[in-house]
Amino acid sequence: MASRVLLLLLPVLFVVAVNADDAKSDDDRAPKSESCNNPFQLVKVKNWVDGEEANVYNGVTARFGSLLPDNPQNSVRTPAIFSNPLDCCSTSTSKLSGSVALCVRGGCDFIAKAAFAQSGGATAMLVINDAEDLFEMVCSNSSEANISIPVVMITKSAGEGLNKSLTSGRKVEILLYAPPRPLVDLSVAFLWLMSVGTIVCASLWSDLTTPEKADEHYNELYPKESSNAETAKDDFDNEIVNIDSKGAIIFVIAASTFLVLLFFFMSSWFVWVLIVLFCIGGIEGMHNCIVSITVRKCKNCSQKTVSLPLFGEISIFSLVVLIFCVAFAVFWAATRQESYSWIGQDILGICLMITVLQLARLPNIKVATVLLCCAFVYDIFWVFISPVIFHESVMIAVARGDKAGGEAIPMLLRFPRLFDPWGGYDMIGFGDILFPGLLVSFAHRFDKDNRRGSTNGYFVWLVIGYGIGLVFTYLGLYLMDGNGQPALLYLVPCTLGVTVILGCIRGELKTLWNYGTDSSVSTEPSDV
Repeated sequence: MASRVLLLLLPVLFVVAVNADDAKSDDDRAPKSESCNNPFQLVKVKNWVDGEEANVYNGVTARFGSLLPDNPQNSVRTPAIFSNPLDCCSTSTSKLSGSVALCVRGGCDFIAKAAFAQSGGATAMLVINDAEDLFEMVCSNSSEANISIPVVMITKSAGEGLNKSLTSGRKVEILLYAPPRPLVDLSVAFLWLMSVGTIVCASLWSDLTTPEKADEHYNELYPKESSNAETAKDDFDNEIVNIDSKGAIIFVIAASTFLVLLFFFMSSWFVWVLIVLFCIGGIEGMHNCIVSITVRKCKNCSQKTVSLPLFGEISIFSLVVLIFCVAFAVFWAATRQESYSWIGQDILGICLMITVLQLARLPNIKVATVLLCCAFVYDIFWVFISPVIFHESVMIAVARGDKAGGEAIPMLLRFPRLFDPWGGYDMIGFGDILFPGLLVSFAHRFDKDNRRGSTNGYFVWLVIGYGIGLVFTYLGLYLMDGNGQPALLYLVPCTLGVTVILGCIRGELKTLWNYGTDSSVSTEPSDV
């Protein structure tokens, strides 16, 4: 029953197929002019209160004004003072000369604020937003930006922190600098390993848990237990879903529909629905992985059973593992905002994807071509083309949780950026692993059925192709300054394309295309 529930979650799991980080960047879309064409810089706002270092706040520069140095040694500590009036929309009665002017948002446009602060002798201007985000300050169409001081926006909470210190009569000094983000972070290497490892483990899972040759002697000694194991295997096989061409098209349409629903109706309660669904799938996947591996190593673990209402007879070991998995998922959900929560999310996600790739299978390359080509178009459309219709990338907005207070949906793997001064996470959607993973799993089954080795088979070549496709994805991610990439744009040619090319070279494309049907031709070597 739990496996059927997991299969019902498939469109939700595949909905995010994008490789991105969690830093928003709309630099290309924001309007520019000759006097208003600065790149947006993320800013560190260090401050000292009565000479003692206090909190460091984050900010973002405006499209106009001077740029900030990337090293704090090249910047200067300057006293901070609130402008009077607070909105900086007229000449300040406070003495701003040689100080950083603090202004609140609203009342007039940003260039007017900066002009009044500059005319008062301010060395820089901090605009305090009225919300907990960083608004990108641009020029109006009729404005000419003759601003030579840095202009930075900070969040509402940062402004309240500075105000608390200033109103208590203490001296506040501020230092502004904009450290650049590293071109490559080690986090992408770990994401690469997790993605490739998940596909390889899922493809080899049946070999790792129930290798036939290793069980032959056990089957002879314990025929009763062997019969029970075979019955369990038959039950699992009955739950396997072989995707057909029609189902592949419907599947991608369902994922698109759910993606649009997420885009328009994402809210805190909707996020909780996704969290619950993810936990259900993660519990089932984690339980399946732990039990199948443990029972393979310790066959007596599943012998002791207990009878429970509604569930009937159940293995005590399986029940203990289930309780552990539920506790693990609940702990992750309760602490998902903590800095370490990515570990639990990745463990649940990897176990979930391994189980999904056991339950959903592609019968041949014909269905794989339909599914992956549809996914290819799906990914490109919702990342690159959807901004034309929806004014922003639907896939990236959903992946980052832009409409849910910045809380990303859990259907993706995350890894913290280790050497990035701005922190954050690199992410890869489940769809980027599951879509190609279905094809790689098929390649392994094809090689196994036809007794293929690593060189004359398809599995190893597709794993290599998938790994190279991920490298191309990350290369595209960095060439586009961290803007989300439709990973399937690179992964589909590097997996499906490799399969088709190898099939043509070996003269086996027809066999691969019709494999598992009456018209398929076996490539298994003859015994005579």
